[in-house]
Amino acid sequence: MQRRFRLSRSEDFKRVRRTGKSYAHPLVVLVAQASERPTPKIGVAAGKTTGTAVHRNRAKRLLREAMRPLLPSLASGWDLILIARPALVTANLTDTRSALLTLLKRAKILHSDESPG
Repeated sequence: MQRRFRLSRSEDFKRVRRTGKSYAHPLVVLVAQASERPTPKIGVAAGKTTGTAVHRNRAKRLLREAMRPLLPSLASGWDLILIARPALVTANLTDTRSALLTLLKRAKILHSDESPG
C-alpha cells in the first residue's frame, strides 16, 4: 500500500478508534470514520493476541496486500483501521480479501458492489 494511503499518526489512530464505527469479521475488524481528507487513509494494527512478532508482522503484510487492489474502489473521505484477529495468521490472501470486501460493503465504503481485481 502506498504511503499516501497510510494512517500513521498515533493521534489519528486514537481518534478513529474513539469516534469511528466498527465492523467485525472472524479474520479482521474494520473501524471506519468519515474524514475531510480527499483520499482514504488506512491504518493496520495487530495486537499481541494475534501471536508472536512474526505472526503480527505477517498479518499486517497480508492486510496491506489484500487492501491494495481495493483502494481505487474506496469512497473518498474515510479514515479506516484494520485490526488483525488471531485467525488471520492462518488465512490466505483470497480469504483476507473476501473478508475485507464483506466489511467494506457492510460499511458502505465501496464505490460499487462489483469486486475489483
